[in-house]
Amino acid sequence: MNLKMLGSIAIVAGTAIGGGMLALPLATASLGTIPALLLLIAIWGISIYTSLLMLEINLRTGVGLNVHAITGKTLGKVGQLIQGGSFLSLLFALTMVYLMGGSSLLESRFEPLGITMNHEFAVLLFTLVFGGFIAIGVAWIDKVSRVLFTAMVALFIIVVLFLLPEVSPSYMLRESATELVSKGELGNLWLAAIPVVFTSFGFHVCIATIVRYLDGDAMSLRKVLIIGSTIPLVCYILWLMVTLGTVGGATVYGFDGSLPKLVSALQGIAQSAVLQQCIDLFANLALITSFLGVTMSLFDYIAELTRARDDIAGRIKTWLITFIPPLLCALYYPDGFIQVLGFAAIPLVVMIIFLPIAMALSQRKQNLGGYQVMGGTPALLASAAVGAVIIAAQLWVAL
Repeated sequence: MNLKMLGSIAIVAGTAIGGGMLALPLATASLGTIPALLLLIAIWGISIYTSLLMLEINLRTGVGLNVHAITGKTLGKVGQLIQGGSFLSLLFALTMVYLMGGSSLLESRFEPLGITMNHEFAVLLFTLVFGGFIAIGVAWIDKVSRVLFTAMVALFIIVVLFLLPEVSPSYMLRESATELVSKGELGNLWLAAIPVVFTSFGFHVCIATIVRYLDGDAMSLRKVLIIGSTIPLVCYILWLMVTLGTVGGATVYGFDGSLPKLVSALQGIAQSAVLQQCIDLFANLALITSFLGVTMSLFDYIAELTRARDDIAGRIKTWLITFIPPLLCALYYPDGFIQVLGFAAIPLVVMIIFLPIAMALSQRKQNLGGYQVMGGTPALLASAAVGAVIIAAQLWVAL
């Protein structure tokens, strides 16, 4: 395995791992640790299949094309409009999620210093400080992101290694919140968890770039996508074990989606002040790295749509369009971290399940040859059914 493949694996894994990791314990606490792990594995399976389907489409359409061009070439202007609308909805929703989560952690970070920060000020401060990096340019964001992501991975390893011995088998084996909710409510909690888990495996946006980077080598790309998507699965499994297995699913369920409460509970398990700081820094870095990646993509996409000039005035205009809508939502909907992350699953399903299926069906009729993911039409129909279930689950919870 060469360095380009290793780098590509890191990109795939890094795109998936981020703020979603913090949401997983909060979203799945009510299910019990073992059911939550089984749900993770099932969603991982559909993520691998859809990524290989997108690889098939990329290779048949032309190495070097971006997702927008591939969609237009295969499904025309209507497909491009659906893809573009889904992409914008996804990135706006994720930006809003990270503004809410980041500001809540910022508030809790200042509390030990005796500084009380109201929600509105925390959201504005987080947006200006970390959103300011986006206006500087991609070169600086790349350098900052690499440092922060490396630090996050190192802290994750430290936290997991020190908390694993504290995992309680009774917490692992018990259906954590069944004693707290009725069977009907537990069913709704299952439905609420599915979209959040699905969004946590959303690494597909980088596939076109990876295909171009590896010069369309189908077998190498297949290995990259399988290994790169398995790394987040392993990280998520370990993270659920050290959160639900130490704090307890019933306790985490009682946090009502609050990130600061989850971080504080994990710090309470830690035996040293150094480990407590590692937990706090890890939580902050997981959000910040995801925030930078998502908002950079949103900023660039809006600049392309508006054909903004790459000067100070043009970048300010693009920055305002990028941040004003999610900022307003974060200010007036402060407690929707898990709910909005679940909503993001709807445009993500359209982008990485429904549109790829439509494109694959169109291409396969032409008998173009080349790489094709196994499973044929039955696998496509099964994937479409899974996508419909994910959207139905989110709509049911929202209504």
